[in-house]
Amino acid sequence: MTGQSSIRIGLLIPEVLGTYSDAGNATVLAQRARWRAIPAEVLVINAGSTPPASLDVYLLGGGEDTAQLFAAQWLSRHAQLRHALTHRARTLAVCAGLQVLGQSMRDRSGRDHPGLGVLDISTAPGRHRAVGEIVTRCAIPGVGQLIGFENHLGITTLGPTTGCLGTVLTGTGNGTRDRTGRRTEGVLTDRVIGSYLHGPVLARNPALADHILGLVTGKELAPIELPDQAAMRQTHPDPLTVRGWLRRRPRIPQHITPPTDPGACKQAADRSGRSADARPRPSSALIVMDLVPRGL
Repeated sequence: MTGQSSIRIGLLIPEVLGTYSDAGNATVLAQRARWRAIPAEVLVINAGSTPPASLDVYLLGGGEDTAQLFAAQWLSRHAQLRHALTHRARTLAVCAGLQVLGQSMRDRSGRDHPGLGVLDISTAPGRHRAVGEIVTRCAIPGVGQLIGFENHLGITTLGPTTGCLGTVLTGTGNGTRDRTGRRTEGVLTDRVIGSYLHGPVLARNPALADHILGLVTGKELAPIELPDQAAMRQTHPDPLTVRGWLRRRPRIPQHITPPTDPGACKQAADRSGRSADARPRPSSALIVMDLVPRGL
């Protein structure tokens, strides 16, 4: 805070970068400040307006490829905002918002597009889309594990002096490794926190929200104990458990082609003493994972 009466949170172009409800991060920050009797104000900054450069926190969300390129061009037209993101304000950038702040973004045709240059990172498309729940060990002391879901094709490479937000326990994250061989997720600098985690990430990880508020206020904030926080985290499947179940479940050998005729299925079931309908059922955790949006 800069001597003003409230924390001012800028939600940047949510109509462009808002595919996965990342705008909810602004709500979480503001409410957790108010619970501590710290006034907070959220300013929604749309593409048709001139963004103020004097806010305390700026938030960028995820989006599709076309929206991402538009966001990069829009941000580059506002030099004062770029200066604030680089030198003064705190920023949380998620998924496409993270990529936009980098040096370059390569599309699937192999063409490179310039980013805002706030972060020393570059992003290129990978071979496979990363979709599903992700768990990381956060590099910020006291935050612990971060959970969320990811849905992206990008492989993000960090510059030699750029640190990651965390290391991946399960999931994909940046798709790259650090010097010790650990898989990295996100970006952590003295001004920017970047991540591929949706959820929204601050709703599923309130300790990270409190860390950002502590940076803005310059104070060590007392914890807030809310019974729904633990319940919310338990609502989502544990990716480590799900991944273990996937590894253990029986596989059909590649040289065997499953019969497609219903009669053949029934005969095979009779020989094994099982009902044709007694097929293994996926766990509710896997059903939840199947409902993760498959956006770009």
